[in-house]
Amino acid sequence: MTLRSIGNLILLLGVTFASGCTVFPNPEPPRVMDLAAVQAVPEAKQPVQASLRVDTPYASEPLNGSLILAKPTPREFRAYAGTRWRDTAPVVVRDTLVSSIRQSGAYTNVITDTNPAQAELTLVTELSAFHAETPESGPKVVIELHLQMIHDRSRSSLCTRTVRIVEPAAGTSVDQIVEAFGAAGSDLAARVIEWATTCDYPPGLMPSQGTDQPRQP
Repeated sequence: MTLRSIGNLILLLGVTFASGCTVFPNPEPPRVMDLAAVQAVPEAKQPVQASLRVDTPYASEPLNGSLILAKPTPREFRAYAGTRWRDTAPVVVRDTLVSSIRQSGAYTNVITDTNPAQAELTLVTELSAFHAETPESGPKVVIELHLQMIHDRSRSSLCTRTVRIVEPAAGTSVDQIVEAFGAAGSDLAARVIEWATTCDYPPGLMPSQGTDQPRQP
């Protein structure tokens, strides 16, 4: 290669980098997925007279990331290529719960842990499963969430429970798996609301039963 050819190459590279371009192809952007909208939630029969804060679930690697995970064996995690959740899995679960609980009217107000307002109750959770499996019986998704309702003033635990949802998937494609995650999320939200509204709450947080309110003169 002559000195003139080398000079032309340097000039070409200089123009390329100066214009913000690259000689390497850009990777294809990933698909960003979300859980399907939660199905209609029944209205709470006996609303709790308190504000509820829903904390983002605790989770360890790799469940605290945004990858859509599969577990082909009990010892291995894999991720669907070119696809991710819109946020981390714990945030996706938290937002699903908040939306469903608000829709049910089970509490006077429902906020997330990013809201600086005070609340009488806090829902603390731990996410221990949020993945797809493919056993011999067919593909499925698994969500497991440990629940604990905390009374903020006394810091006492009012009730605890672990909910495990296993939802069959129509196939192993990412769209079929995400669809199954949506159905599992709706089931999870319904079970959490049913459990949360039956906690042993302190006096004053639940409306009185079996008595009529006095009328104003």
